[in-house]
Amino acid sequence: MSTGTPVLYEGTTGVADAGGDSLNEDLNVYYAAGDLAWIMTSSALVLLMVPGVGFFYSGLARRKSALALIWLSLMSIAVVFFQWFFWGYSLAFSHSSNNPYIGDLSNFGLKDVLAQPSVGGSRVPDVLFCLYQGMFAAITPALAIGAAADRGRMLPCLVFIFIWTTIVYDPIAYWTWNPKGWSFIMGGLDFAGGTPVHISSGAAALAYSLMLGKRTGYNKVNGLPYRPHNVTHVVLGTVFLWVGWFGFNGGSALAGNLRAVMACLVSQIAACVGGFTWCLLDYRLERKWSTVGFCSGVISGLVAITPASGFVPPWSAVIFGIVGGAGCNFATKLKFIIGVDDAIDIFAEHGVGGIIGNLLTGLFAANYIAHLDGATVIAGGWVNQNYVQLGFQLADSVAGFSYSFVMTCVILFLMNLVPGLSLRVSAEEEELGLDDGQLGEFAYDYVELSRHVNDIVTLATPGSSGDATSLKGGDPEKTV
Repeated sequence: MSTGTPVLYEGTTGVADAGGDSLNEDLNVYYAAGDLAWIMTSSALVLLMVPGVGFFYSGLARRKSALALIWLSLMSIAVVFFQWFFWGYSLAFSHSSNNPYIGDLSNFGLKDVLAQPSVGGSRVPDVLFCLYQGMFAAITPALAIGAAADRGRMLPCLVFIFIWTTIVYDPIAYWTWNPKGWSFIMGGLDFAGGTPVHISSGAAALAYSLMLGKRTGYNKVNGLPYRPHNVTHVVLGTVFLWVGWFGFNGGSALAGNLRAVMACLVSQIAACVGGFTWCLLDYRLERKWSTVGFCSGVISGLVAITPASGFVPPWSAVIFGIVGGAGCNFATKLKFIIGVDDAIDIFAEHGVGGIIGNLLTGLFAANYIAHLDGATVIAGGWVNQNYVQLGFQLADSVAGFSYSFVMTCVILFLMNLVPGLSLRVSAEEEELGLDDGQLGEFAYDYVELSRHVNDIVTLATPGSSGDATSLKGGDPEKTV
């Protein structure tokens, strides 16, 4: 995500290291208004992706837990942005740390985060880089927390988001994007979050699913026979994500330049190719054109192109779409092989998709594409005969996946020992649904209406005890 080596202001009065003195000089003159406008817009686009994740997961889940997944995605924004303000930004992007694994607390509480050039690039001030990167931090645990579908308690989810962002996301973001990080120094290429966002969230979702255990009635061969309860929500979530991804990948150029344009273009190509690749693979099985399949393919194409979007030429985006769509499609079967109830296939979409994208970046990264911003110089990948780049990408992927998976298991194991932070709802709440059991609200009014009708029918049934409380365990999946 770097657009060049950060430099201090010219002509400042010795306060550049403290963020700049806005009382004595106009700090705006050091930055192009167009660059600032593009990154602010990109920040808003990435923010739009978070409820998009909620709608996407909600549509794929069961009706009685639909609202809980939307709620969790929104709460991820709130929890992470407080964490980001508190110490997250400093741990990931502090200027003064010389540690190869994590930053220091020199910017605790956003101290001195104002107008000095960010560690990401000299064309973006610290305060804007903080805003933009905060959106990445917010969406990553939102991607992972969908693993709580149907059986995870809400309070432990929120505590987990805060701890996980601090212990897992911040260090991975540091070593990937901070010039002092070991992967950055090694030469790993990750333009917009293949490892910090997708691999880390996919590994965390796999670990969360493992630690929570299987949903009631889960069968290792066929899983649970529940179809997506609302395909319209899946489409809506896909649209939010697809639009937002232009800010996610395009904004990672950290300026309004040709590299940003190229990142948007290859993202669009990969998304389209991934969509019909997944669709065709599903058609061969059932001879039906799947809307959910197309949406899943679009997301897999976008995930795969994410780490490569500022490094690869347009023709290679077709390969990213095909390999990403096919790889993630087949990866949905892995949960049956390993016996982990990944309810929404987060590991298959984001974990596997991120690994595919990272490795393909090592093959197709081109030095002339990276230099479209006028500053970035890379050796390229196999297309530039830089064959060692694939090894760098593999090392980064393995490190990110392993660290996220192991640390997530450790965090959840310890949390489960703390009174009040047990991860899983009771059997009764699982049958009732997360919406009713944890939120006391419903995604659809007719769920409550159906319970009211059932109550009347029960009371009117000859021989009925008339005990309405016996309906509390009713499953709206079966009554509606």
